[in-house]
Amino acid sequence: MHQVSRPLGTRICIIRHGETDWNVEKRIQGHTDIPLNATGRAQALAMAFNAAHHRFSAIYSSDLMRALETARVLAQREDLEVKCLPQLRERHFGRFQGITAAQGAERYPEAYAHYLARDLDYDFETGESLRRFAERVSEAIDWLVRHHRGQTIAAVSHSGVLDVIYRQATGRPLHTPRDFAIPNCALNWFHCDSQDWHLEVWADRHHLHEVLTEAPE
Repeated sequence: MHQVSRPLGTRICIIRHGETDWNVEKRIQGHTDIPLNATGRAQALAMAFNAAHHRFSAIYSSDLMRALETARVLAQREDLEVKCLPQLRERHFGRFQGITAAQGAERYPEAYAHYLARDLDYDFETGESLRRFAERVSEAIDWLVRHHRGQTIAAVSHSGVLDVIYRQATGRPLHTPRDFAIPNCALNWFHCDSQDWHLEVWADRHHLHEVLTEAPE
């Protein structure tokens, strides 16, 4: 019997950046360029040691400072250079960037209703719709798969990006409420081929213990 071979897939470890002061304050960061705080740097170091028994062909990162700082700790451990991929940025939240969700509800009640409902086409007037954001994330992952077939790579990104990837890999619609945690600096493993994304391991965080923070974007 002739067996048709399938194209080689790509294993991707996608990691949310370490904690920032805005995470602690529950401020929505979006594209605002906020550095890691002391806890975030400790999380990045713990993550890099946990990932040390894996070998990565390449390490990618969002070009925002909090992701780049996290990625550089891992890259130093792996003796690799970080490759920036701006498409891995967090969603642009427009007028909601820099405020908490509670402040958004008070100042912009109509916009907050769209935010709470996960309206796919609402863009916060000056930001990015959830639908367009998800398309950008999909394009970024598909690009990584095309350029790293048969390899294992790492990418440091943001909670919103991981939200989109998790949903696509598990068949959850974008508009449904988030009912899963996305911890800072946990390891999330996916296998991606030309057809689908498959979740292998979600939120491996045994290396972080009590230093994890689960905060908004």
